[in-house]
Amino acid sequence: MDYRRITGIEDPLFRQMHQLMQNVFPTEEVLEFDLWKEPLEDPGIRVFVAVHDGKVVGATEYRYYEDFNVAMTDFTIIGAAGLGIGPFLARKRLEDLQSWAANKGNQLSGMFAEIYDPYRVEHYEFGGIKPMDPYVRREVLSHLGYQRLDFPYVHPSWNNDGEAVEGLDLCFLPMADQNELPADLIVNFLTRYYTVLSNKPKAWLDMIEDLRAKETVALLPF
Repeated sequence: MDYRRITGIEDPLFRQMHQLMQNVFPTEEVLEFDLWKEPLEDPGIRVFVAVHDGKVVGATEYRYYEDFNVAMTDFTIIGAAGLGIGPFLARKRLEDLQSWAANKGNQLSGMFAEIYDPYRVEHYEFGGIKPMDPYVRREVLSHLGYQRLDFPYVHPSWNNDGEAVEGLDLCFLPMADQNELPADLIVNFLTRYYTVLSNKPKAWLDMIEDLRAKETVALLPF
């Protein structure tokens, strides 16, 4: 299996990847094809696909914020069972991020990710691909060391229509032993991360204000 970076929408592998995203994710979670041009060309965002026998069977997008010394996994897609795609992507991503941070003179402190809570939202089938099942994904993240940040989480719809997307948790994979994060780190990260969406829902703005009133946020098991 090959780990291939996508840097433009003209790459034939990107069309395969975008179709895989549409097969797996809810509509409001998938950015339109043409709107991917700038993110793919952004040196601060990395999109890689897992290629098996010439076919895209998985993908992951992530970024590293040098000033915060944290990373964010935007998404991970496992397109088929029985190929070890999940462990392959997780290993390659972490190796790349640690190298990326080291080149900036840092030792990566941790990584954010969003995860659906199947106990609140049960209707997402993720294309019928069992490794993408929310219950499975949640357990996998837990085994990798991710923990849930203890606050009610929503995020703006990627349709940029001002709607709030619920039923998720924001979680964090610490690289050192810790049981909380500074609230201002979370605020600064989320504000930066969602800058691209101009139409923020009131629920998201309220969530940010609530976080500003806190000093720390606890990290809890799933």
